[in-house]
Amino acid sequence: MRVVVDYDLCESNAVCMGLAPEVFEVRDDDNLYILQERPPESLRAKIDSAVRSCPKQAISIEED
Repeated sequence: MRVVVDYDLCESNAVCMGLAPEVFEVRDDDNLYILQERPPESLRAKIDSAVRSCPKQAISIEED
């Protein structure tokens, strides 16, 4: 799987970081960074939760 963020929609509100800190990080510059674009399958539940919880629906998963 590949994590994709639509940065035009993203408000960097850090909901995803709270749910999957291994994958998402909002830094001091108030921008969202993807720490693992292709995370292991073991993190899928956390990433799915982040996708569902994103207030702007800016996160998606592409299957390889």
